[in-house]
Amino acid sequence: MIYLKNSQQIECMRKSGALLYDVLCRLREAIKPGMSTAELDVYAEQLIRKHKAIPSFLDYNGYPASICASINEEVVHGIPTDKVIVKEGDVLSVDCGLILDGWQADSAFTVGVGKISPENQQLIEVTEESFFKGVRKAVNGNHLGDIGHAIQEYAESFGYGVIRDLTGHGIGRNMHEEPSVPNFGRAGHGVRLRAGMALAIEPMIALGDYHVAELEDGWTIVTEDSSVCSHYEHTVIINEKGLPELLTYPGFALTEEAQ
Repeated sequence: MIYLKNSQQIECMRKSGALLYDVLCRLREAIKPGMSTAELDVYAEQLIRKHKAIPSFLDYNGYPASICASINEEVVHGIPTDKVIVKEGDVLSVDCGLILDGWQADSAFTVGVGKISPENQQLIEVTEESFFKGVRKAVNGNHLGDIGHAIQEYAESFGYGVIRDLTGHGIGRNMHEEPSVPNFGRAGHGVRLRAGMALAIEPMIALGDYHVAELEDGWTIVTEDSSVCSHYEHTVIINEKGLPELLTYPGFALTEEAQ
């Protein structure tokens, strides 16, 4: 069942989204060569709890950390550890969620550590732009397939692989709610979008093929061909006007009209 949020609930989600935006800005600033992914995880939990919020990833189905830190060929769900040291030239994806006053927010970004290759830099930029291509379709009356189609069409125009085995999702009081939000699809197909829908839209785009595999830790997902992958995500509400609002990017306005 898809739960539509009313104006009061949307306002609660704005607050949780704004807090997560601040947390991720601070995490982005903290990333540097030589640090461990565990250090970044500890910092994230401190920032979240400082504001009386709860790390939603921690202990979720047994997950042992507050963030996912995925490097290079790791697509998502990389477990932070003292043994993984971030190096110059790495591509690092950070995914984080929190609960504030009972309402969830979920967001992710990918950055190059120090100086990275032009090829990897383009991948990061295209992944972000594919998100914005998709979110412009998240308007009242459109379909879920419009979002996925826009993401897929843009990413594949660069020859990249759009991960299919993992999708975005609805979000609200629970981190994962209906509907699933694929990053590929047919325009005009799928669930019709309505005001009050909250969606975590999160393209995962690989330099190579889109097939993935799970590592023995039971969490980390990697590209089968070991190609670098990028991940970008925001929590989005279709607001009272029927337009997409980025809850985890407060104050951001789409430069092109949503449609």
